[in-house]
Amino acid sequence: MRTIRRFPDPEAVSRAAGQDLVELAREAIAERGRFCVALSGGSTPRRMYEILGEAPRWAQIDWRRVEFFWGDERAVPPEHPDSNYGVAATVLLRKLGVPAERVHRIRAELDAEEAATLYQDELARVFATPTEGLPPIFDLILLGMGADGHTASLFPYSQALTERRRWVVGNTVPRIGKSRVTMTFPILNRAAEVRLLVTGSDKAAALREALAGPREPERLPVQAVVPEGGRLIWLVDRAAAAELPTERPA
Repeated sequence: MRTIRRFPDPEAVSRAAGQDLVELAREAIAERGRFCVALSGGSTPRRMYEILGEAPRWAQIDWRRVEFFWGDERAVPPEHPDSNYGVAATVLLRKLGVPAERVHRIRAELDAEEAATLYQDELARVFATPTEGLPPIFDLILLGMGADGHTASLFPYSQALTERRRWVVGNTVPRIGKSRVTMTFPILNRAAEVRLLVTGSDKAAALREALAGPREPERLPVQAVVPEGGRLIWLVDRAAAAELPTERPA
């Protein structure tokens, strides 16, 4: 199921995403004793992490019961300013005092394929599922979308788009000639909940094509995010939604 929620600005998108995370975490912890989430990089998720790190009353959950993963990572060490893990660790995880054993970063300072194999092994260990079986089911996966329609590090016309077996791969990014480590569609589409955060006028054309254009996932990889049994909610700001059809009043 796909839903589109519109907000006035990136701040509102960040707050809504944070509130969704907290509500889903509370439900999962109450029902199953833990909450498994895959985080994203980018400016909007960063602001969400800052909001959660400010510890408002509604964000008071047992963070010791949250397993943190990442949907993708750049080929940089964890202390690098471009590290998705590094950003989340600095602005959120350390403030919350999350135990180290609950934080599962991608070791992207290694060779991309080696890091991908290690991460798939880590996923299998934490979720207690064989690596050759079906991918595990995340309670929530956070994603963004680039102006070229990529999501995670699944870029247009890249080899990882056709991966059907592995959950995590090294993926060469053609336009920059570098590899990143990314989760693949088989695991992304097993999630119970997916939130796609899109903000900014530079995303407007891609968002219109992704939601209202023909299905071309090789060119617009974000179109391939279709949870099999879960729910996909797009959280978009006014600038990103500028080219979408106007919502009709109920």
